[in-house]
Amino acid sequence: MSEANAGKALTVKVEGSSYARIPIRTRVVMPGDDLDAFIREYALDVVRDGDLLFVTEKIVAITQGRSYQLEEIHPRRLARFLSKYVTRTSYGIGLGMPETMEMALRECGTPRILLAAAVSAVTKLFGRSGDFYRVAGYKARSIDGPTAHTIPPYNTAVVLGPAKPTQVARHVQSLLGVRAEVAVVDINDVGGNILGSTLDSAGEKRLVAILKDNPLGQGHESTPLGIVRAV
Repeated sequence: MSEANAGKALTVKVEGSSYARIPIRTRVVMPGDDLDAFIREYALDVVRDGDLLFVTEKIVAITQGRSYQLEEIHPRRLARFLSKYVTRTSYGIGLGMPETMEMALRECGTPRILLAAAVSAVTKLFGRSGDFYRVAGYKARSIDGPTAHTIPPYNTAVVLGPAKPTQVARHVQSLLGVRAEVAVVDINDVGGNILGSTLDSAGEKRLVAILKDNPLGQGHESTPLGIVRAV
């Protein structure tokens, strides 16, 4: 086990119920690692009946071979142009560098990215923000670029969103050997999304509320797995 993200509590109250958010500290997941083996190594002994195991989207994507070192990516001219107009934030670079924008063009298709850019350019004139990612979709939102706090070797890598996250959640559930739910999550300091899970829509909404303050972090904490447990 591990400590929570700095300044974050390990328990939270949502909809009148209290939940423990239990970090699971692991080694760094590397390309070529097997997700099944990783889950067996770190989660099987700690997940109980009634728990929810949440898995960060990044380790799912890495074990699917969806991580690329910057030198492997050769951005086209369009990617360099579009990336100049993306706002970089304190919690992630998003598509604000040519390499991440290039991967968005590949993942989402050039027409969709151009449409998202056009819509965003118009709506920003009226004070709206966020339309680029709303139009581009979750594949664009899920792309992680390198940041200062990213653990090596991913401080020089672009990681795409995971493929078929709902199927991954169901498969991981089958490995646990207890009655527990599973969710593949994308959580950061400004909120989060459930990319795939064994929950219904109400359960996913509740999970977002439980994790919205990013209790585990994405950096030195090295906690890509966690448990939500009613207390």
